Amino acid sequence: MTDEQHADHRIPSRDHPVSPDGPRAPALILFDVNETLSDMSSLRGRFEDVGAPAHLAATWFASLLRDGFALTVSGASEPFGQIAAEALRGTLHESPLNRSIEDAVRHIMDGFAALTVHSDVPDGVRALRRLEIRLVTLSNGAASVAEVLLDRAGLRSHFEATLSVEGAGVWKPAPDSYAYALDRCATDPMDAMLVAVHPWDIDGAVRAGLGAAWINRTGAPYPAYFRPPDLNVRSLTELADQLSRFDVPRRPHRSD
Repeated sequence: MTDEQHADHRIPSRDHPVSPDGPRAPALILFDVNETLSDMSSLRGRFEDVGAPAHLAATWFASLLRDGFALTVSGASEPFGQIAAEALRGTLHESPLNRSIEDAVRHIMDGFAALTVHSDVPDGVRALRRLEIRLVTLSNGAASVAEVLLDRAGLRSHFEATLSVEGAGVWKPAPDSYAYALDRCATDPMDAMLVAVHPWDIDGAVRAGLGAAWINRTGAPYPAYFRPPDLNVRSLTELADQLSRFDVPRRPHRSD
């Protein structure tokens, strides 16, 4: 993606419903966790450890998201970890495993606790905090996974909360998932921005009235059928650089 293309996706323009009065930075950023903050590429090695091909990692993660979304649409809800384990059993059942399937599932699931952050995350997070923007995580997974990830990276003190949609009873991108986080943070949608690598998450946040920044580390095109992000950047450090050009709202926390 060219610099010109990135320049077309700066913080909200005057015709954007989130910020009709012109450009400004958010007071609060909600971070997706899996793949946005965490580098999940090491899970490929966990698949190989148990005798399965590495490429099944992507198949498995897509299937667990699919099933989590389907349950939400149906009005049901199950924990991320339970869906992930069940999806693994389905993904692995035809592979020539070198251990029992339950041991294989356990080995791969344990990989979540060993994940590290992407290389751009530490500097990006610190730069965003220097802008005095409040930082919170909002994950479809357990809050404990985000806590371990941020602790390992030495970044947890920069986040005021680690939230999970388990508290909302629905997965992102359902509107109630974002509303739950905003309520917990006593913040209005117009003062918040979601940061994620997943276009479906960006779309959900924009439809819920938040601003959104797409972290596009791969240079892939953004799907035309989703609502577009306000910002399209390559890294968290680039996001901080762009947001540094605008004022951060100094509104007090919303009181209900």
